[in-house]
Order: sequence, then C-alpha cells, then structure tokens
Amino acid sequence: MTNTSRTSGTDAAAKPTGKDIARQIAVISALGFTLVTVLVGVGGLGGTEVENTQGGQLSAQGSFLAPATPAFSIWSVIYTGLIAYVIWQALPSQRASERQRAIGWWIALTIVLNGLWLVASQFLTIEWTVIIIVLLAIALSITFRISVKTRVPRGGFLDALLIDGVTGLHLGWVTLATVANIAAWLTGIVPESWADSASVIGVVVLIAVLLIGLGISWRSGWRVAPALALGWGLSWLAVGRLEGDPQNQAIGVTAIIVAVIIVLVPVVVAGLRLLRPERD
Repeated sequence: MTNTSRTSGTDAAAKPTGKDIARQIAVISALGFTLVTVLVGVGGLGGTEVENTQGGQLSAQGSFLAPATPAFSIWSVIYTGLIAYVIWQALPSQRASERQRAIGWWIALTIVLNGLWLVASQFLTIEWTVIIIVLLAIALSITFRISVKTRVPRGGFLDALLIDGVTGLHLGWVTLATVANIAAWLTGIVPESWADSASVIGVVVLIAVLLIGLGISWRSGWRVAPALALGWGLSWLAVGRLEGDPQNQAIGVTAIIVAVIIVLVPVVVAGLRLLRPERD
C-alpha cells in the first residue's frame, strides 16, 4: 500500500510553493511562444514555410541526409504530446510533484529552443539554426536522462507517456534533424567536388547515427520512443535518397539497415525483459 501511494504524480507530503507555480507558468509560456513560431513556420502570420527558408537548404532536397517531406509529420505527434503534457503539468495535482520539479524547467527549455530554431530559420542565417538545434539536442539529452533516471517514482501510465514518451520521441527526431541540419549547412559551404564522396561520407555519418541511437536506447534502459522517432526519420531519409532528389542508393540502403537495427534492438530487449520472470 505504501509503494502505491509513492508512485502517484504528487508527493503527498510535499507542499506547493511559489517556485512550483512559476514553473507551471513558465512551461505554459514556453509552449505559447513556440506555437506562435510554428504558425509562422508553416507560412502563417506572414511567415515563410520552413522548407522555403534559407534558400531551400532546409528542405527535403537540401542535402543527402535530409528525410523526405512526409517525415516531418512527426512534429504533429510531438506537438500534440507537448500540448497534452503542458495541460497535465498545469493541474493542481502536479504542482508539488517531485517529478515535475525535476523535469519541468528542462522541458520548458526544450520547448523554447524548438521555437527559437524556427525563428532562426526565418530571420537568421543557417549557422544559427545549427547552433540552436545542437543546443536543443543537448537539452533534450539531459531532459531525457533525468526523466528516465530520476529516483522519484513515476505516477503510472500517463506520467510515463507524457514525460518519458514525448521527450523520447522529441529527442529521437531531433537527433536525426541535427544531422540533417548540419549536412544542409555543410552542403552550402564545402567545395562541389565533395559531392563525389557523398556516398562514403553519408554512410559513415549514418553508422555514427546508429551508434548514437543504440547508445540512447542503452543509457535509457532500452526505452523505445527515441528509437521509433529515429527509425521513422531514417526510413523517410531512405525514401528521399532512393526515390527523391538528390538520389543516392548507398545512403538510401544504409538508412534502411540502420533504421531496422535502431528500432529492432530496443524492442527485442524490452520484450525479453517483459517475458523474463521477475526475480525475488
């Protein structure tokens, strides 16, 4: 009975403080800011669609490591998850939650950086998009690490879904988006002769993505959310290289192999853990 009470989202002994209210307001404000930038980023409020900014460098044709356009629909899932999290964390029952205290400010930071990337894509140079997305990837890595390793007990399915699940998806997608963003920047500044080595460079980078993806899964106790997002992006990267422009069969085939391994390994390990009899 004691263990059940400890797994609730709010520590029964904790009392809400002014810092808790400030955290909740900060998370809500962060989402409000980023939703406005999203409207601009899809061409509303006088903005330009992201794929048409930076001279098209951030489009699906911007580099050999850019996923095909349908891949970006994952943002709808991520933003829906973030909206659900923000509403949930704003509830009075979550105000004094130790989990929220440990993770709330970090999630707010990742949401703001997300919006700042969209601002940079509209109004700054591509170098700024690289800087911001690298910072976002670092912030998400720290956030996800805290969410899965914190010693504060989780509050059931909703807690795991809206904190671990949404943050994991966000991290997995941004990991690949960071690679694509850097590739788009480098494509615009390196000599054209580098195109002759695109296959080798692309395959090497994808092997690095494989190692990073497996590392994230391992360090998170084989959580599957980051792997699913990475696998999704890599699958559409393969489509882009095999059927779109610029075409590159070596990169496309490698992306498929990497996607399968990244998704399959944590799913298999997690499944084996579920099937393994609990030890006393």
